[in-house]
Amino acid sequence: MTRTKLYDLFSYMPDPRLNRNKKHNLTDILVLSILAVLCGAESWNAIQLFGTTKIEFLKQILSLPNGIPSHDTINRVFSLLKPDKFESIFMSWVDTLRDKTLLNDVIAIDGKTVRGSKDSFHEKSPIHIVSAWSNGNQLVLGQCKVDNKSNEIKAIPELLEMLDIKGSIITIDAMGTQRNIAATIIDNQSDYILALKDNQTYLKQDVESLCKRMKPDSESETVEKGHGRIETRNCKVYNQIQLLEDLEKWKGLKSVVQITSQREIREKKTTEIRLYICSLLDEAEAFNKFIRLHWGIENKLHWTLDMTFREDEQRKRDKNAAQNFAVVRKIALNLLKQENSTTSLISKRLKAGWDNDFLLKILVI
Repeated sequence: MTRTKLYDLFSYMPDPRLNRNKKHNLTDILVLSILAVLCGAESWNAIQLFGTTKIEFLKQILSLPNGIPSHDTINRVFSLLKPDKFESIFMSWVDTLRDKTLLNDVIAIDGKTVRGSKDSFHEKSPIHIVSAWSNGNQLVLGQCKVDNKSNEIKAIPELLEMLDIKGSIITIDAMGTQRNIAATIIDNQSDYILALKDNQTYLKQDVESLCKRMKPDSESETVEKGHGRIETRNCKVYNQIQLLEDLEKWKGLKSVVQITSQREIREKKTTEIRLYICSLLDEAEAFNKFIRLHWGIENKLHWTLDMTFREDEQRKRDKNAAQNFAVVRKIALNLLKQENSTTSLISKRLKAGWDNDFLLKILVI
C-alpha cells in the first residue's frame, strides 16, 4: 500500500461507529469518497460504483480489508462524522498546501446556501456555509456552517480564528462589516477591506459625505471588455478620514474607497457606486485589484461548486451528511486546482476517472 499525505492526515479522524459495526476502515471510506468525487461521482451509489470499478487501483493506496463499502455504509458514515473535527482536519491539510510567503494574498469570505440539502418533509431548511477562498493560492482554506444567512456575523470571526491569515488582506461583503469582525482581523495581524451598505447606515452616510467634500489621495480607472460588455471601474482612495465620527470604533481603520462601476451592454448603460472601509494604505490601482479579486470566491468557488460539482442538485440531508460532503467537494476542488495543467476542471475530472496515473499524480500533490 502506497501511503499519501491525504490518507495519513485523515487517519486522525475519530471514528463515530460502534466497534462491532466497523467492517471497513474509516480512512478508506473518506479517501475513497474524495477520489470518487474528484472523478465525477455525485451520489453514494456512484462512489460505490467508482470503488468496485477501480478496486485494483485502489488497493495500491487503500487497505480495503473487506473490499469496497456499500453506498448505505458510506451514507451512514458521513451522516455520523463530527463536522467540526472533519473541517478542522481539512483546514490542517490545506495549510500544508499554501504558499504563506505570498504578499497581500486576498482572502475572500462569503457564504453560500446548499439548496439541495433542504428537506421540506421534515421542515429542515437548507444549510448555509461560510467559506474562505485564497486568491493567491487558488485554494478553499476552510468552511463554517451557520443556521441561516443572518448568522454569518457570528460564524465569520470563528472561521477567521481557525485560519492562519497573518499578512493577508481579508475582503468581506456588507454582511460582515461589523466592528468585532474588523477587530478580529486586525488582532490576527492582517488587513481588511469591508463593503459598506445600509446595514451600517450612519457610517455609510458619513463616508458618502466625506467622499463628496474631500479630494481623493489617489485615483485609478480600469476598462474591461468581453462577452459583449464594457465595464469601467473608477477607484478613488481617501486617506484623510479624521472627520469620520465613528473612526475610533473601527479598529485599524485607515482609509475609505469609492468604486464607481459603469457597465455598457449593447446600448444600455448602468452605473453603481460602492463604498469600502479599509485598514491599509495603498494606491487606488492596488485597491481596484484587491476589490476585484473578492469576486474570485463567487466565480472560482461558488460557481464551480454549482456548475462543475452540481452542489445545489445533490440531495444529501441525513444528519451531518450535507455539511461533511461539502468538505469532500472542496478537498476534490483543491486537489484539481493544485494540478498545474491548463485543462479545464471538467476535463481534469474526466481524465482522472480514465487515467490512473493522472489520478495518482493529483492525489500525491
